[in-house]
Amino acid sequence: MHDDFDIRPYTPVYQPLWDAYVERARNATFLFKRAYMDYHADRFNDSSLLFFRDGRLFALLPAHRVDNTLYSHRGLTYGGLLMDNRVTAAATCRLFVALNEWLRQRGFNKVVYKPVPWMYHRLPAEEDLYAIFGTCGAQLTQRSIGTVLCLQHQPQWRKDHTQRLRRALRSGVTVERQEHMEVFWPLLTQHLQAKYGAQPVHSLQEILLLKRRFPQQIVLYTAQRNGSIMGGIVFYVTSQVLRSQYCATLTEGQQWGVTEAIYAQAMQDYAAWPYLDFGTSTEQQGLWLNEGLIAHKEGYGGRAVCFDTYSWNL
Repeated sequence: MHDDFDIRPYTPVYQPLWDAYVERARNATFLFKRAYMDYHADRFNDSSLLFFRDGRLFALLPAHRVDNTLYSHRGLTYGGLLMDNRVTAAATCRLFVALNEWLRQRGFNKVVYKPVPWMYHRLPAEEDLYAIFGTCGAQLTQRSIGTVLCLQHQPQWRKDHTQRLRRALRSGVTVERQEHMEVFWPLLTQHLQAKYGAQPVHSLQEILLLKRRFPQQIVLYTAQRNGSIMGGIVFYVTSQVLRSQYCATLTEGQQWGVTEAIYAQAMQDYAAWPYLDFGTSTEQQGLWLNEGLIAHKEGYGGRAVCFDTYSWNL
């Protein structure tokens, strides 16, 4: 206990309470449900925290530990303090004072903090950004640039994207929502290996598990021509954002405009959503901008949002 906060490490006994809070938090997505966070529990030493105040759950911090550093959270696209409508700015500042003291007493000497970007917030939720600046002396240590499209503003596609979409429609490219991840994963793996020398973050077994757990939030679209799959995009669907999580196309598929055909279908299906997040376009911890990649995303009408990481010493 510190001041008016009772800080407790997460254990499975808190899972129903944790998930119920994630449901009502104004800056949470399904990535913070324990069924998502725990799929890679073997790779991360979970050190998530629950903050109680006056006997009620006040806030959550998804986190894991590496040596004497608390990360929030390297296994997720974003992390940070999860807050419901009762959380105020002054209380958040006091919470971080309590957190820092609690961590020091347990041998931590550093915090690395990756907040939820604003477009994922159902309501404004940047109390934590002020608190880590004013209370913790946090420094910006990494910045990646992403591309986000406002779907409500009838985005104007660049001419080359429009031409490829017309070519796809003329040449018989069809797009469908696909339930079977296994038809796309070999193509994705081959694409990432050839282009970046990389593997998908999720193995086929992991994405199948997550798809079973979150069938409405993890969605695959594939594009076919003459009966063959030319490409596909896996989207993560939250209440505010349609996020392009994985995208892969055969070289032949690029010529036929299959990526444009998929995005056109997804934008139509999710036209009521506020934002489409194309993901980041940086490497080397944000220091190198892949200009070709971000130009491709900007061609759909998207513009920049920064994905930031902060740190402070205890």
